[in-house]
Amino acid sequence: MCEVNAMIGQGETRLEHDPLGEMAVPRDAYYGVQTARAVANFPISGMRPHPEWVRATVMVKKAAAQANMATGRLDRTVGEAIARAADEVLAGGLRDQFVVDAFQAGAGTSHNMNANEVLANRASELLGEPKGTYRRVHPNDHVNMAQSSNDVIPTSIRLAALFMLPALLQSLDGLAEAFEQKAREFDEILKPGRTHLQDAVPIRLGQVFAAYVATIRQRTRDIQSAAELLGQLNIGATAIGTGLNAEPEYRDLVIEGLRELTGLPLRKPDDYIEITRSMGDFAHFSGSLRTLALELSRIANYLRRMSSGQRTGMAEIRLTAVKPGSSILPGRVNAVMAE
Repeated sequence: MCEVNAMIGQGETRLEHDPLGEMAVPRDAYYGVQTARAVANFPISGMRPHPEWVRATVMVKKAAAQANMATGRLDRTVGEAIARAADEVLAGGLRDQFVVDAFQAGAGTSHNMNANEVLANRASELLGEPKGTYRRVHPNDHVNMAQSSNDVIPTSIRLAALFMLPALLQSLDGLAEAFEQKAREFDEILKPGRTHLQDAVPIRLGQVFAAYVATIRQRTRDIQSAAELLGQLNIGATAIGTGLNAEPEYRDLVIEGLRELTGLPLRKPDDYIEITRSMGDFAHFSGSLRTLALELSRIANYLRRMSSGQRTGMAEIRLTAVKPGSSILPGRVNAVMAE
C-alpha cells in the first residue's frame, strides 16, 4: 500500500467500499476505491495513460450514456449528467484524475473503472451529491451500463490509434516530399551502386533518393490499409461478444454516437465474438508500423554509410551538422539526425 499512501499523502481522505472491503481515498479525488487499489497493485512504470486513450475512453462512455438514454434504460437526468462530465474531460478537465499505470492487468479493467469513477463522481457533483456516495450516479450501474472492460478497452484503443494516425501520416508525407526534392536536386549526379558493399554498377544519386520516396509511400499505404480494420468496433459485445446486459438496439446506437463524436467512419464487426477474442487487427496494424520502422532504419543506415568519412569513408553526401559528435575529437560530427 506504499503507493496509495504516497498518493494520499497527509491530506484529508474519505472512505469508500468495494467487494474487497473499505479503503481510504483522497477526499478531493474524483477517482474512487477501485482506482486507488489499482494504483497500489500496478506501481510498474510511472506512466499514466496516454491522453488520446483517455479521450477515446471518455468518448465511449459518453456515447454509451447517450445510447442507454435512447433505449430508455438510463434515466435521462443521470445520463445527461454523465454526458456533461464527459464533455468536461474532453475539454481538458480532470485529466490529472486518470492515475492508473499504463501497464496493468490485461483486460484494462482498472483503466475502465478509473474512467467510470471519475465520471460518476463528477456527474454526482453536478446533481448536487458529494463525491464518493454514488447514490445518484454509480460507476458500474450507470457509467458502465451495457459495457464491459472487454469491449470498452479494445474500442478505446482502436479509437486512440485512429486519433493519432493523421499526425504520423502527415510526418511521412513531409519526409517523402523532402526525399522527392533531393531526388530532383541530385538526379544528374552519378555514383557507384554497390552490392555487398562492393562497387557494382553506376546509379544516379537522384534514383537512390527516388527509391526512398517509393519506400515511404508504400509503407504509408500499408499503414492506411491496416488502419481501416481498426474502424470496426466491438463495443456492445460486453464480456465475451454475446452482448449480455445490453439492449438489442444499443450496438447500433453507440456506434452511431461514436461516429458523430469522432468524425471517423466506424462500423460494426462481422462477428462480435470473433473480434472480442482476437488481437489480429491490432497485430496487423502494429506490424505495419514495425515494417515502417525497419525501412526507416535501413534508409538512415544508407545515409550514414554514404556520409561516412570524410577522409577515409565514402563521403558521397554530407549530412547537416547539428551538434558536435565527440567529446574527445574536436570538430567531429556524427550523423545524429539519421540515428
